[in-house]
Amino acid sequence: MLQAALAAAQRYRDDARAALAARLEAAPIDAEQRAGHGFAWVATTVAALEAVHGWASDSPIDTLVARLAFQEGVAQLVGGLPMGQNELFRPADLGLGAEARTLADACADLLDRDSAADRRALADRLAAGEWPSETLHDPELDAIRDQFRRFTAAEIVPHAHSWHLANALIPDTTVAKMADLGTFGVCIPESYGGLGLSKLVMCIVTEELSRGWIGAGSLGTRSEIAGELIAGSGTEAQKAAWLPRIASGEVLPTAVFTEPDVGSDLGSLQTRARLEGDGWRIDGAKTWITHAARSDLMTLLARTLPDAKGYAGLSMLLVPKPRGTEGDPFPAPGMSGSEIEVLGYRGMREYALSFDGMAAPDDALLGGEEGQGFKQLMRTFEGARIQTAARAVGVARRALELGLAYALDRKQFGRAIIGFPRVSDKLAMSLVDLITARELTYAAARAKDSGKRCDIEAGMAKLLAARAAWSNADASLQIHGGNGYALEFEISRVLCDARILNIFEGAAEIQAQVIARGLVSARN
Repeated sequence: MLQAALAAAQRYRDDARAALAARLEAAPIDAEQRAGHGFAWVATTVAALEAVHGWASDSPIDTLVARLAFQEGVAQLVGGLPMGQNELFRPADLGLGAEARTLADACADLLDRDSAADRRALADRLAAGEWPSETLHDPELDAIRDQFRRFTAAEIVPHAHSWHLANALIPDTTVAKMADLGTFGVCIPESYGGLGLSKLVMCIVTEELSRGWIGAGSLGTRSEIAGELIAGSGTEAQKAAWLPRIASGEVLPTAVFTEPDVGSDLGSLQTRARLEGDGWRIDGAKTWITHAARSDLMTLLARTLPDAKGYAGLSMLLVPKPRGTEGDPFPAPGMSGSEIEVLGYRGMREYALSFDGMAAPDDALLGGEEGQGFKQLMRTFEGARIQTAARAVGVARRALELGLAYALDRKQFGRAIIGFPRVSDKLAMSLVDLITARELTYAAARAKDSGKRCDIEAGMAKLLAARAAWSNADASLQIHGGNGYALEFEISRVLCDARILNIFEGAAEIQAQVIARGLVSARN
């Protein structure tokens, strides 16, 4: 039944792609955003079903998850896909009414099935301590997961909420322990002191750390971005100077790209860097810079060719800086900053930065070539978005764990609230969304590890996983009721953390645009 449903969904996706391509012959995608982004969600949903179909074993709990994932996925394709809280993409938005009816007819047995018993059975298995399969069928990979899960349970989970409430930085002792596990060098080549492992391993590590706290999972993001930038585009001297120290945790990098009036439109960046005497001089402003004070190295995107328009004038600089302290967060001459207070995503802190003639050494230019900064950064987007999807998977799991624990413990009307269908339904479908997002993220990581271009797969993984994290956190808080709104309960933090995932590393709308453009171009 699921194989037939998958084939029908794939045909529907192909019809949607053809319909969008026809529209784009007459109008640009910016004028057809609803249709384009809706198609991206159609394609992402089908890709997620493909990933779940490839994952599911014949165990009873896997079977329940897969069947519910297909039933809900196909129902959304036929009836309406949520692109946002108040935005549904419906088949009519692409003129697919007849095709949707054909899909519904092909999947009638699945759609007509009363899934209440499946949801109840799945919630019962969760309540009994059973979880779907998570083995990667590789003893080394499973051992890595177990190692980071034990570390997170011992070192992150017991402290994360108090760190969040205090807006404290992740303690240096914890950072050192993460470094000892190899967190910051997972994908850095062994020849430069890293572990030289795959993006799939990076996903596992990130997922487990983010399950404890998104701040812990995100700390490695900065090293991942800097490591990929330097390993892929740096000179040999730059690789030798920076990669071993990033891998060991001696150097904590930060990514310095965004500017106050520039979000996704990086071609409009205005921060300037000019070669002057024995080094570079940097002037301008940056914002939303994570972990800026405690970092030792900035990967900074600046305009070094002022006469070149757009992306062509941008270069990437490797700018060393002294590590700040609580009393003096920005001791570097020519650099100042102020903290941006945020709802969640704490542990590293966010800053707005100003540069007034800050100095960088003459060998700071990444790769020794000007005008290549945007291209160099673009080559890291796939890995960064896959890692963000893994962060979202970890957050989604923690939200489910908290909701399940509360539903088992909380008694109302003489019984645990997990016995009420509206509670058990939330838990069951949260598990389905978690597994769907996880398997799509792993599929993207495997595509990246194969050496193929995977910007579409990475975008799909981030798009879906961010939605799963938010919906799971929202459902879990609802299960907690009024207590969930209290700061003392961990789910209040998880909800705030989940919300950022749909924004950074490319907002959901940007991901949808990338997916739609890429798939229509591939067809043509």
